[in-house]
Amino acid sequence: MGRDLSQTSKLRAFTNSFSQMEKALNEAVSKTFMGSYFKLEQRKSCFTRELRAAIATFLTMAYIITVNATIIGASGGTCSVADCSSPAGPDCRVKPNVGYESCLAKTKSDLVVATAVSALVGSVAMGLLANLPLGLAPAMGPNAYLTFNLVGFHGTGSMSYQTALAVVLVEGCAFLFISAVGLRGKLAKLIPHSVRLGCAAGIGLFIAFTGLQSSLGVGLIGPDPSNLVTITACKIVDPETGACLGGKLQSPKFWLGMVGLLITSYGLMKNIKGSMIYGIVFVTLVSWFRHTEVTYFPDTPVGDESYEYFKQVVGFHKIESTAGMIRFSDFNEKGVWVALATLFYVDVLAITGTMYTMAEIGGFLDEKGHFEGEYVAYMVDAGSTIVGSALGVSSTATFVESSAGLREGGRTGLTAVLVGFFFFLSLFFTPLLSSVPPWAIGPSLVMVGVMMMKVVKDIDWNNTKDAVPAFATMLLMPLTYSIANGIIAGIGLYIALSLYDYAASIVHWLRKMRRMVAKEQNQVSATAAVEIV
Repeated sequence: MGRDLSQTSKLRAFTNSFSQMEKALNEAVSKTFMGSYFKLEQRKSCFTRELRAAIATFLTMAYIITVNATIIGASGGTCSVADCSSPAGPDCRVKPNVGYESCLAKTKSDLVVATAVSALVGSVAMGLLANLPLGLAPAMGPNAYLTFNLVGFHGTGSMSYQTALAVVLVEGCAFLFISAVGLRGKLAKLIPHSVRLGCAAGIGLFIAFTGLQSSLGVGLIGPDPSNLVTITACKIVDPETGACLGGKLQSPKFWLGMVGLLITSYGLMKNIKGSMIYGIVFVTLVSWFRHTEVTYFPDTPVGDESYEYFKQVVGFHKIESTAGMIRFSDFNEKGVWVALATLFYVDVLAITGTMYTMAEIGGFLDEKGHFEGEYVAYMVDAGSTIVGSALGVSSTATFVESSAGLREGGRTGLTAVLVGFFFFLSLFFTPLLSSVPPWAIGPSLVMVGVMMMKVVKDIDWNNTKDAVPAFATMLLMPLTYSIANGIIAGIGLYIALSLYDYAASIVHWLRKMRRMVAKEQNQVSATAAVEIV
């Protein structure tokens, strides 16, 4: 009994001592230039609180480093037929080929670094210039659009990777312009509310659909000659077409991915910070063991090369193939301008909406709906996209995961600067971050889709004029494998359904004008009759 009391008193003494040290540190930092610059006392915050907020934000958004690299890497980047091992035909990009796969591995390492640097620059700029506790990184949605709708899987789309980056660059410049002149919020409000909601949900379905496929996820969905797609997760798969050859739902990698999905789901159910990371980490660690059915390093030349790079653990990777790869030579094609308009539309809606949501959660909004640092925050958001395109990634945006830091008490830009510092540290672990398998990434993509579907509750399903365009937008994005198709269909249907209202308004106006003219004529006739009398 006495021993327990002694241990309790020692623990209490240690806690009190630690609290005093923490208080002294916070007071010291608050009185420095850093404390006054970030307005720690004015916003009723302190250094340790901002540090905890930064850790929470980074843990919840760090998954983007590997996820974004995997998604954009699926486009093939700058890899081409010339990188294929001989003998190779034009289809070597979609068939197993040692040379091309080696190029893909290097491209993924480049994209890991590019993603981390984009997040580093964007987050630090947001903290230093706008003094807001918001983390930035390449956004989910635009990365899938660039990969699957523009460049295509392994470069089989209608646009080259270099041209797609030029589209992102021009879109970022346009975004910067409308932010500078104050049109950003006004443009977002021009789009029908139901279509905006349907767009967010549709992108979520699109991302989840990619996470269920074998090339980028757990492999649950595969091609079928009769039904287009079907359940696969097969133990034996055709390496060229992805078709199931036997053992449906018997893939060990699929079931390992499902374990990761459950880990992530349980963590989110219990509001555990970093839940997205824990599922990825578990599946990845299991997949790092060689000579197993779920290994990421098979006994092949490419597997051996990847394993040797992985064993370095710590190492700084220099971007070799993605930075500065921007080409404007194909801007005379119609598809480029459609892509530019689509990407611009998605960013205006998604990024602007996320920014307002984070400001509302943090309690920064005033009675007029504005917040301190709003103008600069928009400029940083747009400028980060320009930086990202130069490095080889898609649009950079404020992450909704910043809400984790806001809930931890983050109130100043110091949180964002510390988030950027953590992304800087991640640059030295490229060999590990480049070795995350697709079946570890897939569950996180599915969960991103789940979270983006929350907005459907705000759609007025009882109003057909709102429900039909929203549903068409959501449905066509995954089914046509195109975000642009969903947006065009949603807006087109909304305009078509509004024609009746417009026609009715015009008819009503014409009738009103006719009555007014008739009334004026009657008055003139009456006046003339009086004068004659």
